[in-house]
Amino acid sequence: MFEAIIVALVVFLTVGGQELLGFTMIGRPIVIAPLIGLLLGDLHTGLLVGAALETVFMGVVNIGGASSAEPGLAAALATAFAIQMGGRIEVAIALAVPLGIIGLQIKTILYVLVVGPFAARFDRLAEQGDANGIKNLHFGLWGLQWFLYSLIPFFALLVGSKATQRVLEMIPDVILHGLSIAGGLLPAVGMAMLMKILWDNNISVYYFLGFLIIAYFKVPLIAVAVMAVIIAVVVAQGDISKMKLEKEIAKKATGNHTIDTSNLTAEQLENEAFFS
Repeated sequence: MFEAIIVALVVFLTVGGQELLGFTMIGRPIVIAPLIGLLLGDLHTGLLVGAALETVFMGVVNIGGASSAEPGLAAALATAFAIQMGGRIEVAIALAVPLGIIGLQIKTILYVLVVGPFAARFDRLAEQGDANGIKNLHFGLWGLQWFLYSLIPFFALLVGSKATQRVLEMIPDVILHGLSIAGGLLPAVGMAMLMKILWDNNISVYYFLGFLIIAYFKVPLIAVAVMAVIIAVVVAQGDISKMKLEKEIAKKATGNHTIDTSNLTAEQLENEAFFS
């Protein structure tokens, strides 16, 4: 009972807290697993499970529709099961991936069933200008949703790892296969949704450059990320230099009281008006 309460509380504060405070990364396996290991008296196992699962879920960041698994719940249960089984980390890690996929589905269901019905209520409170009502409803729904979610690790630990594995094995293969396919498709759908919002023809060349580097040259993602940072710094430095130059030209032109705008583009005219 004590272990179940501890793990449920950690899931509530870390996974739920990350949803409340933003992407603070306190819901990552590298944070949750060592914390549970420390609280349950086996920090060594917690560190090993956390490092292993962070490697597995390193690319999993659930943003909008780009969702595939819930690494926080998976890390919490895998760590607790590994400690219960006397440090059998490989068995616990094998349970983590299906637990993460199912945990995400349950989280989505709770979003729909707990938060969804109150959307109209939020609209009415906004129309009434009731800021306190919005705040109270927001925190109340957050607490209810993540309390219900934390019951998953609570009951999973009460019945034990073997019983949890038997329940997972009872799920038909076709359902697990469907969940796996959905988990693989969701990141692509989510990225498409994000690109629809962020797409800009002026910088689209960088998207195709990144695709070319990864698809054809097989460059690791970390190296591509470093390249992106370098490109961003170079472009930013060029923009800053251009702004300084345009500002100096605008000052000189204003000082001479003669500004020839006949050959300027719309963007240059806008910059002239801004800096003058």
